[in-house]
Amino acid sequence: MNREVEVVVTGVGAVTCHGAGADTLWRAMTAAGTRLPDRPADPLARMDLPLIGLVPDPDLAADRATRFASLATAEALADAGLDAAALATARTAVVLGSCMGEPGANERGRGDDGAWTPPFRLAGALATELGLFGTVHDIGNACAAGAYALGIAADLVRAGVADVVIAGGSDAYSRVALGCFNRLGAVDPERCRPFEADRDGTVFAEGAGILVVESAAHARARGVTTGDGRGVLRLSAVAWSCDADHPTAPRADGEQIVRAMREAVGGAADDIGCVVPHGTGTRLNDVLESRALHRVLGARAARVPLYSLKALLGHAGGASAALAAVAAALILRHGTVPPNVPLKEQDPECAVALPQGEPVPLPAGARRVLVNAYGFGGNNASVVLAGSADAVGLRAGKGGVPV
Repeated sequence: MNREVEVVVTGVGAVTCHGAGADTLWRAMTAAGTRLPDRPADPLARMDLPLIGLVPDPDLAADRATRFASLATAEALADAGLDAAALATARTAVVLGSCMGEPGANERGRGDDGAWTPPFRLAGALATELGLFGTVHDIGNACAAGAYALGIAADLVRAGVADVVIAGGSDAYSRVALGCFNRLGAVDPERCRPFEADRDGTVFAEGAGILVVESAAHARARGVTTGDGRGVLRLSAVAWSCDADHPTAPRADGEQIVRAMREAVGGAADDIGCVVPHGTGTRLNDVLESRALHRVLGARAARVPLYSLKALLGHAGGASAALAAVAAALILRHGTVPPNVPLKEQDPECAVALPQGEPVPLPAGARRVLVNAYGFGGNNASVVLAGSADAVGLRAGKGGVPV
């Protein structure tokens, strides 16, 4: 593993309950509107709160997670300036995170025909669609899976296994997942409301977030420059840890959450200009993460702006961290933190800054965004993205390579 290898993000793509496209996501972020969850047209969803933010696509019988990943990947590759021929000549890997994989076929049949299809086949399906024969991984680290996928992508690049990695996450409607959260009593009857004083759980959402991860050397070699408008960013760090404490609840002292954040941030906490928190809307998670941010960022924690993505989209499961990384990339590209979905009343135990009403500019000296992701089983991951293109050495003369 060569830690000196520079890892960059050259393209992003997104599919959310607001529609397809990273531009669509950015417009929704800047509009800061409240979107109420949907009720799926599933007669077998016999539960008190069958609430989920559905992608605008009425066909619940299709392989939705696979299709979302495909759409987001097509956008990310176009954003990166990579076509099929370029992928074929590069060492290209695929790493996708998901909570439920592709559950549709198994849940539709309810086991009546005796058939069962492995749900974690998203990465293989995407690689087949693109005609790729390199490394392919499905990651199932619960709701932190998308962040783990980015970490594995960076490791593949630094280890010299891949030049380009299509990385991210995708999750779609699952009756089983929604039913389980109903049984846990963890669904908010209104919507996903992170950091609200009277929040009462989370609300799931469908979606996919994809990032094109590659070595800076490969990007330079194919002609990526600072002036081409692609907004190349550096995948500065990915760190993970495990609570090893409880099947569903985070460890109360937050030690492993703090550990992952500190390793990702390194010794430059003052350079963090924004945080996209995990922020699920559950009573315990939001308070614990807020306290952990104060331990990592110190006195600045009450002033560093947070962008609460789940308030806008809902909780996209294994895709949530990947979508948060896409949102972080958009924040860095535009240089501003959009206003959050309006809070009725912020929980006083969550002493963090959630900008309301107006965007907040990223300070020139703090062009790094921290993304947090936590999942069942005590899976914790933190990702740091950095901008601008100058920060990743993609300019004439860097390393003796003119671009």
